[in-house]
Amino acid sequence: MTKLQELHDRCGQSPWLDNLRRDWLRDGTLARYVERGIRGVTSNPSIFQKAMTAGTAYDEQLRSLVTGGASTEDAYWTMAIDDIRSALGVLRPVFDASDGNDGFVSL
Repeated sequence: MTKLQELHDRCGQSPWLDNLRRDWLRDGTLARYVERGIRGVTSNPSIFQKAMTAGTAYDEQLRSLVTGGASTEDAYWTMAIDDIRSALGVLRPVFDASDGNDGFVSL
């Protein structure tokens, strides 16, 4: 049992990760955090800004959105919502096992 799992099982606390990044969704990092006991994820515009400007994980989608006429704000929300949906997929087993008490993504 990990310390995060112990925190939940023994103390009733639900540890959340305060970060959401597309590369973590793609390479399994978020899934490994969930396996270790993370029960939810939170993000905010500054976290997404940092993720979107580091590396190339968002470049292809951003290029497509802008080429298609999306505004900067619309492109941001499209990419953020895509990441949130993907993270919810990773967290779905937590949601199901907790009868809907955990397994959320907050923005």
